[in-house]
Amino acid sequence: MVHLWLRAETKLNEHRAALTPSACKVLLENGFHISVERSSERIFDDEEYEQKGCTLVPTLTWKNAPADAYIIGLKELPENDDSPLSHQHIFFAHCYKNQGGWKDILKRFIKGNGTILDLEFLVDEKGRRIAAFGYHAGFAGTALGLDVWTNQQLHPTQEFSKVEPYPDENVLIKYIQNRLDGAVAVHGRQPRIMVMGALGRCGSGAVDCARKAGITEENIIKWDIEETKKGGPFKEILECDIFVNCIYLNQKIPPFLTKEMLDEGRQLSIIVDVSCDTTNPNNPIPVYNVNTTFDKPTVSIETANPHPIEVISIDHLPTLLPREASDYFAKDLLPTLLELKNRESSNVWQRAEKIFKEKCALADS
Repeated sequence: MVHLWLRAETKLNEHRAALTPSACKVLLENGFHISVERSSERIFDDEEYEQKGCTLVPTLTWKNAPADAYIIGLKELPENDDSPLSHQHIFFAHCYKNQGGWKDILKRFIKGNGTILDLEFLVDEKGRRIAAFGYHAGFAGTALGLDVWTNQQLHPTQEFSKVEPYPDENVLIKYIQNRLDGAVAVHGRQPRIMVMGALGRCGSGAVDCARKAGITEENIIKWDIEETKKGGPFKEILECDIFVNCIYLNQKIPPFLTKEMLDEGRQLSIIVDVSCDTTNPNNPIPVYNVNTTFDKPTVSIETANPHPIEVISIDHLPTLLPREASDYFAKDLLPTLLELKNRESSNVWQRAEKIFKEKCALADS
């Protein structure tokens, strides 16, 4: 029997879940055993899982889980802990692309003889991810970009405040539409939005959000491989009000923007880095170096140009719509989770284990 142990997320303001109650119902019907750590932050109530037949367990007790349990979650493990890890963990580890601290994470698993089955690297034969939050990341990032732009027009001397999650997309869009109406009345026009990586999963979410908020098609500039094949930097970005970066970075590329460009005359006042490769040495937007949070969503960049520019670099944007994002993700992940019953014959899981071993060899060299 496959045992899944859903851990409580410890990242501040993280409300999503890797397993939803409806996904758990299907897994239980297929012979899985599921333990769910209690959580007051998760968008789904503990009772929703209990009603489906899951076993509720105390918060953050996953280290005491049975040795054969898969510990499943979304974001990073609790901070300030370098103890060895012995379980098989399914989560977004963010340590395969030379991010800050990547070796430290892997060495915990090496010492404990544990395994990372990284959600980002569960891919099919063509290398496409079988489940991702990209659509909702792009959607949420664009919503926040529009909200910050309206704040710049309506309250130019007031810092953008803390953001809370929304119960659903309709409530979020209605709020953004109302804010835009007021800002456009002051500014005299709609903002121009450039979406980089517009044809991907993340980019399509960004474009959909802009459209639903009422941004006209001529004010949504959609760039992808064809437009960027000449290589950056791209001065066209400076001609937009909001730049939304949605690319998936897997190799070094020329930067889209440089710090020097921001000193020039520009319309650009907001950068939404949905991709959020802040600590990646190949980050194509090397104009900032910190992640922002839902408590403090923006960071200002000092430039020689008096026109303000703010960056949104929240690395878990989909939690702005936690229920919808979790439902969407868990539905896509479910068929692959069912394959854990025969993991040795599942190409998806075998590929995930192979890349883990390859990265461990690099970290241990």
